[in-house]
This record gives sequence, structure tokens and C-alpha cells, in this order.
Amino acid sequence: MANKRATAVIASLLAAGLIAGCGKTADSGEQAAPAKDITKEPAEIVFYSNNGDPVESFDYRFGNALRKKFPNWTIKYIQRTGTGTQLQDLIANGTKFDIFFQSIGNFEANAFPAGIQYDMSELIKSHKIDLSRLDPTVVDAVKQASGGKLYGLPVFTSNLVLYYNKSLFDKFGVAYPKDGIAWEEMVEMSKKLTRIEGGTQYFGFTHSPAHTIRMNPMAIPDADLNTDTPTINKDDRWKKFYQTYYLDPMRVPGYLDGIKKINKIPDINMFVKDQSVGMFGYLSSLIYVWEQELKSLNWDIVSFPTVEKGVGSQSYPAYFGMTNMARNKEATMEVLKYMISDEFQTEMARKGIMPVLNNEAVKKELGKDSPYKDRNWNAIFYNKFAPIPPKAPYDADLVNQYVSAGNNIALDKMDLNSALRAAEEESLKKIQEYKSKNK
Repeated sequence: MANKRATAVIASLLAAGLIAGCGKTADSGEQAAPAKDITKEPAEIVFYSNNGDPVESFDYRFGNALRKKFPNWTIKYIQRTGTGTQLQDLIANGTKFDIFFQSIGNFEANAFPAGIQYDMSELIKSHKIDLSRLDPTVVDAVKQASGGKLYGLPVFTSNLVLYYNKSLFDKFGVAYPKDGIAWEEMVEMSKKLTRIEGGTQYFGFTHSPAHTIRMNPMAIPDADLNTDTPTINKDDRWKKFYQTYYLDPMRVPGYLDGIKKINKIPDINMFVKDQSVGMFGYLSSLIYVWEQELKSLNWDIVSFPTVEKGVGSQSYPAYFGMTNMARNKEATMEVLKYMISDEFQTEMARKGIMPVLNNEAVKKELGKDSPYKDRNWNAIFYNKFAPIPPKAPYDADLVNQYVSAGNNIALDKMDLNSALRAAEEESLKKIQEYKSKNK
């Protein structure tokens, strides 16, 4: 017993000594050096995206704020401008970059085959990054695509809203749409706006096929990940999707004749520049991406028309992922941590960039510094997001085939069933091509 007591006393004295010694150097009585502040030391963080964003756009959205926050660090951006700046070119010539960013689906389709992804899970823990602050749908989507790993952090997002040309509504005496508009109401408006007037063909509604498919409010996955097969001719919801988003609005009187003459679905230029389209379903990000182009248009936005009340499109986040070639992983993580901070997200929101924080105060700042601050910014968060279904790394290839199906259906080049079968066949080929390249 005595020996046990003595051992316990010695242990407690040692513990006390250790505790008392915390923060001091041995025998000197001086305070130990504080943890090193890496932001005081020089570092270079290089961003790359193959989405073609110009340098000015990068600096406006991210670069300038990052340089202000980290004045001792060099923040660079490599823009994809053509030959020599494609992702495979940079890898081939040994150009290193620390952060790769791309939109959901495109992030996986580019990073995974190139093998540049890096699991940030441990760094996220050590930097005490609280992912519960972010919208859960966007965090879950990146985990799902990578088997639970965290290859990217969402920094901003977008969704679908309905842009409308107020001048055309005024010209044809049609009341403006309102937030909460149902799909059937929008189709009725399209009927009133689709006409030939003064020799000009006007269309009531159009949309961006690639984005409507990627962000479909019905949350239909493009592929069955268990069997690595396309869903387009297997999941009956696709029939409802194409009926709803293509046939219903594009079979109003006069519409089919009009698009057959131009042999395409009316596009963004016909809405913004030609001003021959009344309503356009598109990304909320257009407001800052085409800030100058929109000046010539008398426009506003409302929430994307709903099929299921209260449910809008899926969120369309951009993921920023540290690459496995990052030279200073601690500094790179500090940059990414700051990009999802309240401060950075608020500054982005004020510019009109949709934040990813699950924070009402930050959301309310949306658009306050935009030249279009008088527009209906409430439309952007009016509906809740549809769930983001699982995405395969070859998802982008399938979207292209599903867009082709939509074009063939809209232009009456194929009936619905034939178009879905043809898209299925082409999609199966794309999946096999992907698997062959990435064995």
C-alpha cells in the first residue's frame, strides 16, 4: 500500500510540474514561443479552373478579397485560354497549382480522371472547419461523389430563376409573373407572348437545356451508380421531365413553327440581345456574369416556376479543392477556410453571388452592392432546393446526350420514346469510353 501511495504522490507531483511548466521554457521561467502564424510568412497559392473565367472575374469575386486578407501571400490564377492551358496541358508540362475549382459534375469529371484530387478531411479537422455552417445539400453532394472523402469545399452556388423582359410583357399587355409561380401559369403566359408581331417572331419562354437537366427540380439522377448505366430510358420520371420542360411550353400555338425556322431552341442571346423572348429560365449567377450585357434589357426575376409547390431547382455549387500537388497545404487550407467564413461569404453575397452558408443574415445581404440592387433578389432563395442526386464522374458526358434528346424532342425530330432510346445508346458508349480511359 505504501509503495502505491508513494507512486501516486510522485505521479501527481510530476503532473503538477508538467502543468505548471506549460507555456514556459525549462528552468528559464520565460514564456514559450506562441504557435507560429503562417500568414506572416510568404506563400504562393495558385488557383486554376478550366471553366474559362477571365482574370478580372476571378479577381472581382475572389482574388482581391484574398490578397487583402493575406497580404504576405501571392494569390495567382491560371485562366484556361486555349492550347497550353487545358488541364491536361498543365499536368503534362509540370505546372503546379494548389486549388482547382469547377461546378458540381464538372469538378468530378475533370479532377478525378486527371488524378489531382486530394482528400482534405484531416486538414478540415485540424483547422477546425465547421461544415455544419454550410448548406447540407452541397456538402453531402461532394461526399457522395467521392465515397465519403472531401475533395472539395463549396464556396458559392447558383440555382435556376425565371428572368423576364418587362418591355415585352408591357408591349403585349400581359401581367408580370410573381414569386411562387407554378409551371402551368408560366405556360399560360408563354401562350400570350408567343406570336409574330411586326415581322418579328417572339417566343414566350425558353431555358438553358444543359442547366435544366443538371439542376432538374425532379432530382432525377443521370446514372444508376450501382450498374453504371444511364437512367434516361429506365427512370420514367424522364418522360415527365421532357413533357414538362420541353413539350408543354414549346407546343403552345406558333412556337414549333418558329423554332423550326431557326432550327434551335431559343437561347440566351435571343433573350438578352435580340430581346425576342419573354421569359428565360437560367442561372441566378447571370446577374453578375453578364452585368454589362443586362444593361440593355428591362428585366427582373421571379422564382423558377414550380412543378411541386415550393421546390425549385437543385443547387449548382462550385467546389474548390486542394490538389495533391499543393506545395503549402497549411496555407492552402487557410485560404479555403477563409473562403467559407462569414466575412468572405457576406462580401460575395453583396456582389450578388449566392452564398453557401446556412445563414439567413448572410443571405439577406444578397445583391446589396450590385448595380441591380433594385431587382427582386428574394426570388433566388424563394423556393427550397431540390435534393442533389448522386453524380457519376462521367456525369458531364451524359448531360450532353440528354441535352441532344431534348433538342430532338423540342424540334420534333424524334418522338419522346425514340429520343430517349437514342440518348440511352449514346450514353452507354460514353460510359464505356470513360471506363476504358480510366481503368
